[in-house]
Amino acid sequence: MNIQSSAGISLTALLLVASIAAGAESGKKPQLTVGPEGHGQFRTVQEAIDAAPVDGGAILHLAPGVYHEKVTINKAGIELIGSGSSPADTVITWGDSSKNTGSTFKSGTITILADRFEAENLSIINTWRQDHTAAEDRSQAVALQMDSDRAVLDRVRIVSGQDTLYADSHDCHGDLSSLCQSDRQFFNDCFIEGNVDYIFGDAKAVFNHCELHSRPGSGVMITAQSRRSPLQNSGYYMLHCRITGQDEGNKIYFGRPWRDYATVLFYDTEIVQKISPLGWSEWDGRLKTATYREYKSHGRGVEGSNRSVISPPLSEEEEKQLTPVGLLSGSDHWDPEAEVEQLRRLP
Repeated sequence: MNIQSSAGISLTALLLVASIAAGAESGKKPQLTVGPEGHGQFRTVQEAIDAAPVDGGAILHLAPGVYHEKVTINKAGIELIGSGSSPADTVITWGDSSKNTGSTFKSGTITILADRFEAENLSIINTWRQDHTAAEDRSQAVALQMDSDRAVLDRVRIVSGQDTLYADSHDCHGDLSSLCQSDRQFFNDCFIEGNVDYIFGDAKAVFNHCELHSRPGSGVMITAQSRRSPLQNSGYYMLHCRITGQDEGNKIYFGRPWRDYATVLFYDTEIVQKISPLGWSEWDGRLKTATYREYKSHGRGVEGSNRSVISPPLSEEEEKQLTPVGLLSGSDHWDPEAEVEQLRRLP
């Protein structure tokens, strides 16, 4: 029986709100369940986020299934946990693009506008490319747009075509005359798929043991990093990743500089899909100011005899710092790998 209060709110809803509030007051994140077939407290991810406390965050357990919705998260500390046996079992999907919305930055399937976002064992997909013809799909279609510090994604599939993942910082877009600490983001054991500039933005992000899967295109750029100033500490660091995809004769590049001081490092990369011998692509003469590095690449796709940027030698001390903690810890001594372990222990 769903008894209504005098205000027209169901007793079930009132009890649920009270339970969430009690959990928040206890100092523990409330744990909410979501199921697309009505097998959770909420049917949609957005409903659960809206019900979460403004402060302190919440853990959302997502039942296996497909969630056809566009999601915005503007509360800190939200965790999305797919409860299936693999990331493919729990899918959040939508099909917008810049052509449809008028802006790249309104096209995201999931948009994160708050710190300490975490996701585990799920898929985030923008279906614009697969829903339209080749002539129609040449527009930006973001799967995940993220302005979030201390963000962690573990075993997450992020799939689209152009501009798949916007890994960005919300505080480094204005005055470039002073030091700016970029948002720190950790992608662990993730699968990221796209073609043009499919990882872009100005976060300080580490991609650890990730698969970077390039879709066919006339010119495929894995990264378009956008560090704007030497005083900003942003950059993309690809550690022990794999580059895969279909080889259809298209040119694949590690990246191109979206902004003057673009910073990207590939370390110990297994290159399965053949990439251009140049490695890096020019964009308005910015290669001369970009910081592009490549070390210890291996695999059948390596053709490194004619790189457009020559990497300086890597010292032993510099190499020791090429770890998630070494790159992301900061003054607050954040340990992103410990966050991953905690995520994986959640019931």
